[in-house]
Amino acid sequence: MADKGPSVLDDVLLQPYWDAATKGKLLLKHCTACGKNHYYPRPICPHCFSDKTEWLETKGEGTIYSWSVERRANPPYSIAYVTLPEGVTILSSIVDCDLNKLAIGQKVKLGFTEHDGKPAPVFRPA
Repeated sequence: MADKGPSVLDDVLLQPYWDAATKGKLLLKHCTACGKNHYYPRPICPHCFSDKTEWLETKGEGTIYSWSVERRANPPYSIAYVTLPEGVTILSSIVDCDLNKLAIGQKVKLGFTEHDGKPAPVFRPA
């Protein structure tokens, strides 16, 4: 069966996420039932399966957990797992930096770039 992409319901449920992203803010979901945060935001908590979730704005900072550089690309680029103080780790890109100076544990700050017509979270060295 072919993938039909996101549904209209998905678009409605994620609209606060996209609205915040266009303003340079990254939202997570916080589950009021189990107290855990999760990303990518979805209405059902992946930890306890509760529907008691609410939006939580991140501080806009993080720490590189792991990273890799794709040097065969032109230009080379980096992808990284970034751990946020809110307790989630997200896959993103590290941009506007010397790729040879990236390090695990390095502090980074949130930014956004456009990808497929939508704002996508990226990080820059702090």
